Order: sequence, then C-alpha cells, then structure tokens
Amino acid sequence: MSHAPDGQHGPHVLVGDVEHPALSTQDQHHLARVLRLRDGDPLTVGDGRGRWRACRFGSTIEPLGDIVSVPAPAPRLSVGFALIKGGRPELVVQKLVELGIDDIRPFRAERSVVQWDAAKAEKNQSRLDRVAREAVMQCRRAWLPTIHPVVDFETIAALPSVARADRGGGAVSLAHPTVLVGPEGGWSDAERAADLPVVGLSTAVLRAETAAIAAGVVLATMRD
Repeated sequence: MSHAPDGQHGPHVLVGDVEHPALSTQDQHHLARVLRLRDGDPLTVGDGRGRWRACRFGSTIEPLGDIVSVPAPAPRLSVGFALIKGGRPELVVQKLVELGIDDIRPFRAERSVVQWDAAKAEKNQSRLDRVAREAVMQCRRAWLPTIHPVVDFETIAALPSVARADRGGGAVSLAHPTVLVGPEGGWSDAERAADLPVVGLSTAVLRAETAAIAAGVVLATMRD
C-alpha cells in the first residue's frame, strides 16, 4: 500500500516536479544552513498532489528509486473558522494541516473581532498558504491542503454537507464533513438561525482557536 514519506529518508520538501526535482533558493538555504544537510544526505521531495520520492541532497537533487503515489484522502475533511486576531489564524492552519484536514476555510462572522479588507485578506492569504506549505513539509503530508479565500458566513453556510459547532450540539459525523466554528464573541442570532445541523465539540466553552483544532481532531479521528 502506498504511504506518505517517513522520517527515515531525511527532511521532506515540496517541489514543482518530482520527475525532475529542483529546490527553491529558500528551501536550499534552509536545508543547508539551518538543518545542516551535506551533499549526499537523504531527503524526500513531494509535489503536494500525492507523489513523492527519495533523493540525495546537493547543489542538484539526485532522485533515488521510484516515485510513490499516495491516494487522495477520502472523504475530504473541512474546517471553517471565523476570523480571529493576532497570530492565531496561523496556529489554526498549522494544526489543521498536521491533523490532515483537506480544506481550511476562514470566514467573516458577525461578531468576529477582526475584519479583513481586500488588501489585508490577500496579504493574509499568502501568509496562511506559506504556513500550510511549511506544515506539510514538517508533518510529511503527501497532499497539500487548500486554504480557501475568506468569505462571509452566508457563503460558507451554503456549502454542501456543512454543520455548525455549538454547545449542546449532537455528535460530529462524516455525513457532514465540513464543520464551522464561530468567533470569540459567539454566533449571532441570525447565524444560529441558519438551517444547519448543530454539532458539539465540548461541554466547556472553548477558545475559538481551540474549537477549530478540536473540530479537526474529531474529523480526522473519524476518517482514520
């Protein structure tokens, strides 16, 4: 059975083409200067689309052996989280990637403390994409998840198979593999009135980022 790259082959790095792997200047520098790889040391490269292979490090990357293909995870798992302040969106994305979530969907809720305008949304999208890429390499995932652009609650609530997380809700189920987590200020009355199944993550009141990560844990455990 095909599997994701493991740590016996050294660090894992994303490249554009596993047939002819080439490292970016930034990745080359990180491996050589930070991780102290020497010419000939092992590493794996992957394309983030399910394909990877073992290689040797150097000024040019030397492929070793065959390309391994890993089937796409199914069903796709998705967590939507309301915008939160500070560096916590990066924490949420990092942990959801490590857990194996396939679609990560930030959204604007009525009571979100922060609201991103178009310029800030574009800047933060780039940052979250970078966080996801780094997390994929750290946790050695074969498939790169999708970090979706920020949308409003109505848009994300209209997606198929969506459930809203709230205290007192029912059990999380893969029948609704997209779970939405609200902001620090809680769901508004209008958001609670949306025609969505409600699932519970804890009997306690969770911080917004904790709830998003908890949703990822429950979904990932059910798929495994």
